[in-house]
Amino acid sequence: MSRRFRQIDVFGEEPGTGNPVAVVLDAEGLDDAALRRFSVWSNLSECTFVLAPTEPGADYRVRIFSLANELPFAGHPTLGTARAWLDVGGEPATPGVIVQQCGAGLIPVRIDGERLTFAAPPRIRSGPVDPATLDAVIAILGVERDAVVDAEWLDNGPGWVGILLDSAETVLGLRPDASAHPGRWDIGVIGPDEPGSPVAFELRAFFTEGTEPLREDPVTGSLNAAAAQWLLARGRATAPYVAAQGTAIGRRGRVHVSAEADRVWVGGRTDVVVSGTIEL
Repeated sequence: MSRRFRQIDVFGEEPGTGNPVAVVLDAEGLDDAALRRFSVWSNLSECTFVLAPTEPGADYRVRIFSLANELPFAGHPTLGTARAWLDVGGEPATPGVIVQQCGAGLIPVRIDGERLTFAAPPRIRSGPVDPATLDAVIAILGVERDAVVDAEWLDNGPGWVGILLDSAETVLGLRPDASAHPGRWDIGVIGPDEPGSPVAFELRAFFTEGTEPLREDPVTGSLNAAAAQWLLARGRATAPYVAAQGTAIGRRGRVHVSAEADRVWVGGRTDVVVSGTIEL
């Protein structure tokens, strides 16, 4: 069956410099096995499937997969799905604000000109990282312990362990290796840039999938959202600010963070780079 399909580049300075997400529109009738199979085949960090909403107030429902694993929430798929939905003629019930239904509940997405911006969901796990986990993460990153400024759980769905390092330079110099520490890892690393830099922080996100080696995500909305909540609450950042991600792997991700009252908003560019249909 032919289904509408979009591939969206999210958070890039220009098309092709951010993080792509595959979006399948008209996903009704597909079972879980089909969703997982197509997500793995896409070979992107995430793939989403758009369905009719089941909760009042939602414009659409989305299921988000990271290869074979389903996630309750992820940031760049949220923005990419919203852009794909708009591109096929979607019109939000509330002008200027799309409401996405996902495993984390209802997520508002603002249409800010060419930029889309989501409201960061609350973390489902926060607080200090236990010593054993922190020791393992430091070993995986291959960083000196005195370069670690702070650590906290930044789990808003994907399960990030957040590590704040002393500088963006240290972050960019990482060469992580998880071969001696098998298992599932989701590690987010943050480092402040030099004063006066156009970006406030450099981030990198590393994750494992099954028995595969550690992979690096180009630009990660969920990590940036939870990191912003952490850094702002600790007084280590002031909003608005721009964060960079993907530099170490040749991307130019730019994540725009703002705060209003008790909400953190995370946004960036969303460019349609592939438009057509797929047989699924």
